Amino acid sequence: MLERTETPSVASTAAETERREATSAKAPIVSRGKVLVADDEPPLLRLMEFLLVRQGYTVLTALNGEEALAVARSERPDLILLDVMMPRLDGLGVVTILRNDPELKATPILMLTARAQDEDRERGLDAGVDAYVTKPFDPEQLSEIIARFIVRGPASTENERRKITFV
Repeated sequence: MLERTETPSVASTAAETERREATSAKAPIVSRGKVLVADDEPPLLRLMEFLLVRQGYTVLTALNGEEALAVARSERPDLILLDVMMPRLDGLGVVTILRNDPELKATPILMLTARAQDEDRERGLDAGVDAYVTKPFDPEQLSEIIARFIVRGPASTENERRKITFV
């Protein structure tokens, strides 16, 4: 009796290749740094994790502000990406607490949010974020900003923060 074998479709082969690449990207040989991403939208967390892991970063995630604080305190990330609108504690509240924590106050913090009004951006900068990025965002531009901050640390002056900020 002859067995019938099927050739995998192009779609399943492409999906399998993408899965293998994503899996292999999760274990970089040397991490470029540890990034905490806090957002209450799981699809965005998965997207950010995928993008950052492929670039060699170790990625930590949190679904709300309280969880973001707990992860930041226990893991000491090199950079934190925060959404403004999150349950339990919003991103601005997280920034305020982190900027008053002696062990975390120098950690670069980037807001990644749909809040695009000038007043929202000003509130973020006044709270102490180092850069303010609005959704939808350009992944390449965000990657450049992250790399800059991981290499040199937080913006040291108000003018420097305002130069990096974009809406």
